[in-house]
Amino acid sequence: MAEILKKDVFTVSASPHVRCDESISKIMWSVNLALAPAAIFGIYHFGIPALKVIVTGIVSAVVTEYLVQKIRKKPVTISDGSAFLTGLLLAMCLPPDISPYMVAFGSFVAIAIAKHSMGGLGYNIFNPAHIGRAVLMASWPVAMTTWSKLTASGVDAVTTATPLGILKMEGYSKLVETFGGTGALYKALFLGTRNGSIGETSTVLLVLGGLFLIYKRYVNWEIPVVMIATVGVLTWAFGGNAGLFTGDPVFHMMAGGLVIGAFFMATDMVTVPMTSKGQIIFALGAGALTSLIRLKGGYPEGVCYSILLMNAVTPLIDKFTQPVKFGTRR
Repeated sequence: MAEILKKDVFTVSASPHVRCDESISKIMWSVNLALAPAAIFGIYHFGIPALKVIVTGIVSAVVTEYLVQKIRKKPVTISDGSAFLTGLLLAMCLPPDISPYMVAFGSFVAIAIAKHSMGGLGYNIFNPAHIGRAVLMASWPVAMTTWSKLTASGVDAVTTATPLGILKMEGYSKLVETFGGTGALYKALFLGTRNGSIGETSTVLLVLGGLFLIYKRYVNWEIPVVMIATVGVLTWAFGGNAGLFTGDPVFHMMAGGLVIGAFFMATDMVTVPMTSKGQIIFALGAGALTSLIRLKGGYPEGVCYSILLMNAVTPLIDKFTQPVKFGTRR
């Protein structure tokens, strides 16, 4: 018996016992990689101003993270890619002509206030990039809704308004007329040859990046699919002028920041519910709020605010969707 005990030694440790080669750094840099094609297209489409906005957003976020962690006497973790991602996401949700100091301020708010005032990575209640964007929208509404007419790629954006802006101010008929037909409108939305924020224009590149994250299992497919589908159904039912079922769901599913929000913001591991059922409820709520703001609100877009509002109720959703303990009843 003594020989057996000496030979067979068991190591006892606390759960969980799941082992993999994933890390925060690997996940964050993978998300940055997934966003890269759409970001590069934004630079190609809008030119040097877009590049300045993206570089300013990233550098400001990384520097702010470094300084805050130094002040708090915490380990500096700027190499994990989370601050880089926040700055990139914020920049991609901004107009290409916005002033660099506004971008820097937005990154500061996103990192110092939305992230580190709550304890840092993993403790923030709201998506930091969207908090930065919301603060910029409240502080400089004119700059946040001003768009250039011509793009660096030579594609005429036709008007200084975004497609959602034209729809809100002039109606669907004017929107189709402006782009030269429904087919041309869908093509512009799909490829990205339209006005809008730097990273929200090319639907196809954003979807490809999102599919990459789903393939890597960094995000669950239910959130983007349910959120986008909810917007499509509700705008189809209530988006027309002559009653039910006259809206254009295809337009609304590709317009504005819905795709980048659904794939890259609403899937944030920290700010969404933990269970699959909770995530579906979150996506339904975000899609419904987006549709409500677009169709009935004074602002043509609603993705940013809808996700932030659902972030606020995430703890409540978690409370009512947590699994039942084995052997007990709810």
